[in-house]
Amino acid sequence: MPSTQVRRHAPLRALDAADARWARGYWGDVHARTRDVTVPRIWQSLSDPAVSPGLRNFRLAAGLEAGTHEGPPFMDGDFYKWLEAAIARLETDPDPELAALIEELAQLIASVQREDGYLHTPTFIAERNENDVVALADRFNFETYNLGHLITAGVRHYEVTGTTTLLDAARKAASFLEDLATNKPVELARSAICPSHYMAVVELYRATGEERYLRLAEAFVRVRDDFDEGGDDNQDRIPVREQTSVAGHAVRANYLYAGLADIVAETGDAELTAVLENLWRDVVDTKLYLTGGCGALYDGASPDGHPWQGEISRVHQAYGRPYQLPHTTAHAESCANIGMVLWGERMLALTADARYADVIERIAHNSLLASISLEGSEYFYTNALRQVRGLPYDLRRPGDTGQHPVPAPPPSDERLRQRYLSCFCCPPNIARTLARFHERAASLSADGLYIHLYGGSDLDVSESGRELAVSEISDYPWNERITFTVTRAAGALPLHLRIPGWSADASLTVNGDPVAVSAPGTYARVDREWRAGDVVELTLPMPVRVVRGHRLAEELTNQVAVQRGPVVYCLESADLPEGVLLEQAALARGASFTPIETAINGHRVIALKTELTVLPIDETAGLYEDLADAPLRTVTARLIPYYAWGNRGPGEMSVWLPLVW
Repeated sequence: MPSTQVRRHAPLRALDAADARWARGYWGDVHARTRDVTVPRIWQSLSDPAVSPGLRNFRLAAGLEAGTHEGPPFMDGDFYKWLEAAIARLETDPDPELAALIEELAQLIASVQREDGYLHTPTFIAERNENDVVALADRFNFETYNLGHLITAGVRHYEVTGTTTLLDAARKAASFLEDLATNKPVELARSAICPSHYMAVVELYRATGEERYLRLAEAFVRVRDDFDEGGDDNQDRIPVREQTSVAGHAVRANYLYAGLADIVAETGDAELTAVLENLWRDVVDTKLYLTGGCGALYDGASPDGHPWQGEISRVHQAYGRPYQLPHTTAHAESCANIGMVLWGERMLALTADARYADVIERIAHNSLLASISLEGSEYFYTNALRQVRGLPYDLRRPGDTGQHPVPAPPPSDERLRQRYLSCFCCPPNIARTLARFHERAASLSADGLYIHLYGGSDLDVSESGRELAVSEISDYPWNERITFTVTRAAGALPLHLRIPGWSADASLTVNGDPVAVSAPGTYARVDREWRAGDVVELTLPMPVRVVRGHRLAEELTNQVAVQRGPVVYCLESADLPEGVLLEQAALARGASFTPIETAINGHRVIALKTELTVLPIDETAGLYEDLADAPLRTVTARLIPYYAWGNRGPGEMSVWLPLVW
């Protein structure tokens, strides 16, 4: 398959659905939910004009209906992202009816596209209504973002089905961008926000083998670097090779760096590799939430964008300063967290360094799964680490586009997941990420099979005449024991098992015989002549860990969080005894935790039973009050996985809790 071709300068290559799948267990359940609930229900929304203008906008642009464009200007891209998710579902679970729908939509999209490759339904609908409109007139029309997602969907459609309907549209879209890069570079640079098109044209290059698309990706970088109207919000204030700190809109940043990593995989640009590694460390070491959330800030200004007040660059859904990690107002947009996965998997392919897989796992088990309900049908736009009642100000709600705020719901309804959001970028992004999550399970290289994530995979690969198929049985991330059974083998293809950075005292056996284990945050290599029936058992002890934050992270002062394995836990008000408020709950140093199996809305999780210290707090207190001289008491409560919060109706929640010594 073109999607798994060897990248010229990346030792690891991803596996497709023929080689890897989540067949059972934790991720098997997520896959089934994505297939059966998430993908079809998003289509129900997009295809129902009473709910969403997603499909209707294309029908209007094609002249099949009369009316005006509705929804944000990036709605086309959101439609393409859902299409990518549906194509992934078609790959893992063939369905003739779905295949026919996808082809019908591909033909509709192709029929709308202009001959020069431009496609933007707001423009076309306005033209049909005889309104004056100019392409690329406003960078916040998101034309290049939309075209990038069209190209990606076109490549995936071709790879999965072999049909060229959408691939031809992708080629034409790339030709339009190529013309811009050559003849209108300023217009291209000005419009290149949320740059999905970097990744897209590299994927088109890989699918077709045509060098022009790789050269186009490099042209995107040159055009960006020559642009003198940029700012921190879109990471185009300074050339990419001069960037040492990640700033501005977190989705745009993560998409940009993922696209640059794609270019490096094909060109071997050592200087750009070093830039990306340094920027990655800047995020992970100083700006990444414990849950894997990216982008702490809602709106404001970049204090570092310019020395003069009048020229300070705006920021929006952005990375802040190092260690600036607020809880209640944390933005951590779902798309930004997904962008970090895209960036991380590309850095992993370049380096075979397990630290990138560690971050992917952190996001996957926490902020990614938190962004979708346990039922698989409702979504968060933002992913805060604390929710409290009665805020005296509004935060961005899931239905807020950021340009036309939706009226705030009552305080008790703050940040509940919603099935449809007027700003619909996140739900189809979540869907396509989970629908293609089998591609993140493992990678193949000349040196063997690298297994990155655990949770119920079947893997079947071949490399240079060597073959290896393994099947995983585990209750990960709830249980420490992970067992792989070799189901087919020919020759000695080394097996590399990730030892997570959070782990300690891991052990490994093959057919009961101990094998040396490498340090946490690396891969344990097992090289032998495999035979069907061989059993590899990896044990990753999962004691409950109480973690603290860096001294410069102000909101974390004298607070702690709880983690078991890769799963971050939180306290939800639904799990507090009656009469105890969230702000009264504290953890005592040395508190013990008992893992207990429970269910939330019918979905099995492992909760942690513990004793909480109840602080004396006066709800009516003013901004500052004397400390109450009252005895402390304890209550029994439980912590639940962060990703499972908000599934039991309105309530309060916190990942971080005060520490009592």
